Amino acid sequence: MKILIYFLIVLALGLIAYNATFLDFQNTFSGDSKTALIGILASSIVVVLMVILLMSRAISKKSGE
Repeated sequence: MKILIYFLIVLALGLIAYNATFLDFQNTFSGDSKTALIGILASSIVVVLMVILLMSRAISKKSGE
């Protein structure tokens, strides 16, 4: 399970980097930039949730001992 979580984090970071290539800072909220912003936001949420999951698993493991 831990390997899957790390894989999802790396995949989400890769998607953030990929979507960052489509950003146009002159027209941020139109066309492909809008889609790229949504992709970056969604991938960032995945990273945060996976880190929270890792932390909660570590806390539950320590409290179970």
